[in-house]
This record gives sequence, structure tokens and C-alpha cells, in this order.
Amino acid sequence: MSILHAIILGIVQGATEFAPVSSSGHLILVPWLFQWNELLSNPALNKTFDVALHMGTLLGALVYFRLDVVKYAKAFGRSVAHRRIGSPEERLAWALVIGTIPGALFGALFESVIEKKLGQPWLIAVMFVVFGVVLYVVDLKMKNDRTIGDVGPKDGLFLGVAQALALQPGVSRSGITMAGGRLLGFDRESTARFSFLLALPIIAGAGVLKTFDLAQTGFGGNGAAFAWGFVSSAISGFIVIWGLLSYLRKHTFKVFMIYRLIVAAIVVGVIVSGTRTATIPEAKAAPVVHTAAAAH
Repeated sequence: MSILHAIILGIVQGATEFAPVSSSGHLILVPWLFQWNELLSNPALNKTFDVALHMGTLLGALVYFRLDVVKYAKAFGRSVAHRRIGSPEERLAWALVIGTIPGALFGALFESVIEKKLGQPWLIAVMFVVFGVVLYVVDLKMKNDRTIGDVGPKDGLFLGVAQALALQPGVSRSGITMAGGRLLGFDRESTARFSFLLALPIIAGAGVLKTFDLAQTGFGGNGAAFAWGFVSSAISGFIVIWGLLSYLRKHTFKVFMIYRLIVAAIVVGVIVSGTRTATIPEAKAAPVVHTAAAAH
């Protein structure tokens, strides 16, 4: 596997994992568009490389949210020990635990369908348009009268179910949870922060499961490429989290809708021109990580 391709995909993964533009959609479209056959023709390599990229973004997110992770882990332990939910930190900790369950269940139940049927360029383009518009319209219409301190278990369950919808590449896990958060009345920065925190356990769980496969198959002589992909996704993921939280304090999601529409138009144009086919043959289809964490 080319180290340059690994670095590019690492940057793409880190940049799109937390932005509401679908990382899984981009990781399928980029090799499809540029005909990177080492990935298109090798599903096993693609799957194991996905592990490295997602673990990289997980590291970047954990570094950024290290204090939050410790705070909410302690709050959850305290709540369990006292058998009650008292403080805002305890409510949010339970929201994260409950919100993780739907995505994990949906991912386990529909793994084969996701891998074989949902990762087609034409369908990804449709999802880019539909959920880009949904995000913008919901954001435009809703109030900003709730903050991160108001998040509770019911909110976590609602956003967890929304997160499960992002199993479809092109929907965007962060996009659908941010739209859900805005629908519940949370301000943009709060809904983005909770969305990022909700991603951590699902990415970690998927990474642990897929690492077992990686331990059996190894890197196939691509250790250097995997390492570069890991590092580039970690760095770009950290930067995007920092930048996006700052951006959303003063701006709407309009720019992300526009970006999604442009990408969809490019995909449709490439297909209509006959440069690329609308689908990727099943034997060569780029597999996706089978949890809501990867489908953003």
C-alpha cells in the first residue's frame, strides 16, 4: 500500500470523522474516484486499514477530551456507587452510556447488509444531499436554549438512536447526532461536544473488535503505511475537533450543507460522464467499519 495514499486517507478520516460530512462516505469515495486499486481490489486490506485510521482519530479525540473522559468516568462510577443520578455530570455520563447502546446493537445486527449493500457511490451521493439539507434546516429552525449541562439519559437515548442511522455511509454520525441535538434545543457547540463524546465509546468498541481480526491477519507488509495513516488521522482529528467547536460558537451548519451538495454533484457528474461506475462490484467494494462510529 502506498504511504502517500495512507497519509491522504488518514487526513481525510481525521478531517471528516467529527465534521458532519461522513467519514465512511469519504473513505469509499476517495479510492473509488482516484482508482486506488490496492484498496478497491483488496477488501481485507481495506478493512484492517480502517482499523488503523479509526484508532488514530480515537487517539486524537481522547487527547482533546482527556479531562472530560476522566470527569465523566468518575461521575458514572459515583452514580453507580450511590445508586442515584444527582449532578449534571452524572446525568451526562448516563446519557453517554445509554446513547452508545443503539449504535452497537444496530451495527452487530446489520453488519453484512452494511458491508455488501450500502457502500455504493450513487447512494452515498443521495445521502450527502438529503442529510446535509436536514442538518441545515433543523439548525435554522430550532432554538438554542439548552447547554451541555442539560443533557440527560433521555437525550442520550434519542441521540443514540439517531447515531445508529449513520450506519449508512453518507449520512454522517456526527451530522445526524448534531441535527438531533439541535432538534432537542441544544446550542451548536453543546450538541457538537456531546456528539464527539458519544463517538468515543463506539469508535473504541469497534476498534477493539476489529483489532482481533488485525492480530490474526497482520499488516501484510504494510506496517509503515498503517503507521502513517494512524498518525495523520490522529493529528487531523484533533485539529478538526478544536477548530469545529470554536467555529460553531458563532456560525451555523450552512457551510457543511454546501460542501455536501458540492461533493454529491461531483459524484453524480463523474457517474453521468461514464468516468466511473455508479456502483463498486461486490467483490471489490470498500468495506466500512460496522458501527455508527464509522459512518459519519
